[in-house]
Amino acid sequence: MGLEEKEQQEAIEHIDEVQNEIDRLNEQASEEILKVEQKYNKLRQPFFQKRSELIAKIPNFWVTTFVNHPQVSALLGEEDEEALHYLTRVEVTEFEDIKSGYRIDFYFDENPYFENKILSKEFHLNESGDPSSKSTEIKWKSGKDLTKRSSQTQNKASRKRQHEEPESFFTWFTDHSDAGADELGEVIKDDIWPNPLQYYLVPDMDDEEGEGEEDDDDDEEEEGLEDIDEEGDEDEGEEDEDDDEGEEGEEDEGEDD
Repeated sequence: MGLEEKEQQEAIEHIDEVQNEIDRLNEQASEEILKVEQKYNKLRQPFFQKRSELIAKIPNFWVTTFVNHPQVSALLGEEDEEALHYLTRVEVTEFEDIKSGYRIDFYFDENPYFENKILSKEFHLNESGDPSSKSTEIKWKSGKDLTKRSSQTQNKASRKRQHEEPESFFTWFTDHSDAGADELGEVIKDDIWPNPLQYYLVPDMDDEEGEGEEDDDDDEEEEGLEDIDEEGDEDEGEEDEDDDEGEEGEEDEGEDD
């Protein structure tokens, strides 16, 4: 082995040692971050509690929040929405060590669809990091099982998308096929639960996009008017006033008819 090769080999060994130190610090950082998260989870609890009490005073808060959320609304059929009108409270609980998982509880008033007062879904990570989930069995009232009925009542448009979307929002409670990639669970825990009010207050996303475009047009028009005013002289301004009066006169005549 030449001198250069030997130096490179030694450098590689030293890199490996340094890398081990970096890994050790990363592990320490993870442990400390976890402690901070646990601390603030506890501090947040009374505020979540207070928020739930206030939300309880607003009818249809949760169904509106879900309908206004683009990802969740894509999973909601008409009958799902009807059933979610009876949803009075949602609670997300992260387990003590956070890493091991979380639970989502849905509290329902007496309703025509199922007997349960609470529907829950839990997500767990075992020691080796493998995910699993379990949930409340829904006790459907006779003929009201939305997970069975929705496939019959789907229209042609949604049938095309059937392979992309579950047949009913409520199939989420029975689907444990891939707990590690449970998008709905993650969306509720990480996006909706931290701040549901932002979705409750937002109008349907389609409307919002339309309004945004109109606003842009208004801005352009206003900018255009400012340019004209700056370039035009005072006489033009007077003529504009005369035009306005003329228009008003025409409107008055129209009203007389």
